[in-house]
Amino acid sequence: MAIEIKVPEMGESIVEATVGAWVKNEGDQIEAGETILELETEKVNLEVTAPATGTLETVNIEEGEIVNVGTILGTINTESIEKIQIQNNTSDSKKESELPNITETETETQTGKTEEKDINITPVAKNLADKHSINIDSINGSGRAGKITIDDINAEINKNNQTNTSKDESPVPQESLETKKRITKRRETIAKRLTEVHLNTVMTTTYNEVDMSEIMAIRAKYKDSFKEEKGVGLGFMSFFVKSVVQALIDFPNLNSELGEKEIILKNYYHIGIAVASDEGLVVPVLKNASTLSFSEIEKSIVDMVAKTKSKSLTIDDLTNGTFTITNGGVFGSMFSTPILNPPQVGILGMHTIKKKPVVINDEIVIRPIMYLALTYDHRIVDGGEAVQFLVRIKEFIEDPQKLLIEN
Repeated sequence: MAIEIKVPEMGESIVEATVGAWVKNEGDQIEAGETILELETEKVNLEVTAPATGTLETVNIEEGEIVNVGTILGTINTESIEKIQIQNNTSDSKKESELPNITETETETQTGKTEEKDINITPVAKNLADKHSINIDSINGSGRAGKITIDDINAEINKNNQTNTSKDESPVPQESLETKKRITKRRETIAKRLTEVHLNTVMTTTYNEVDMSEIMAIRAKYKDSFKEEKGVGLGFMSFFVKSVVQALIDFPNLNSELGEKEIILKNYYHIGIAVASDEGLVVPVLKNASTLSFSEIEKSIVDMVAKTKSKSLTIDDLTNGTFTITNGGVFGSMFSTPILNPPQVGILGMHTIKKKPVVINDEIVIRPIMYLALTYDHRIVDGGEAVQFLVRIKEFIEDPQKLLIEN
């Protein structure tokens, strides 16, 4: 009996995907629930699992092809498993006395097989490693709990290619100096959305600088007790999320979107936190941030980063944001202009902290300074309110006690 493998429902607003790597090949035996291939969508990557146990009979769609929900990717032949089970039962019925008296060590030597080590690796990465004969025993995985990912395998392949190239004394062909790789669905979507936001919005950016002294003093004083009591570190991001939410309450146009001849004001605060991944920037959303405590915000951000690294973000994690915060400072950025994440009309850019001389009470002192950038859609937000919004955030960061009063 042939069972069809279909593209599953992929979440709200996602109707198509790109076929990534097939983990299994035609003729392979597979178990029900085992990963067969990976689908790349504009938001997340999804693993397609086997609907039944059997043999992968046909592969209808090749890697890189675009598919829609319900598309038949291939078929599984379940009859082959029944035949194998019959053959195994017949073989097992032989009397043990009829078999050669061979020790366990001899059996391993004669068959060339030893007990396989249980290695934590994703199915897609395992398939790629097998194709390129990569020894995975010595690879330290970069995924959650040390899981080996496809990026780890690609890095190993590139390292092997570089080693082989350096050993080759003959002139290197021009083709070997370039590497081509298929653009992922997410990267394709990022490129498309960035183009659209430049064409369809009027982006303007205002800048300011903020003295981080007070927040740094609070962290230094309470970081140990906070960690011990709450089970999570006290970072800068929770202060900025709290400040942004309060500033959005004061300036609601920054928490809106442009509809059909109307402005849609959001009375909830879903704050997107930009996180870098190997396939480009993703923006998990901190839902109902106005109701969260400092520790709840910090725990949620830790979870966001972990899920991004392990590629386990869901569609719900990435949708319905009303405003975004991006922190280029983690990479050392001093100054940048963030790009809007439509249909949102505002995004706050944080940057690295540098000690600078500043004038306070007519005296020059050294303070830890961070540049802030607010990009906004000028069709909805006027320059005056954008500047005041950013100043409001500056006030909360430089005097965090105001956050307690406002909340």
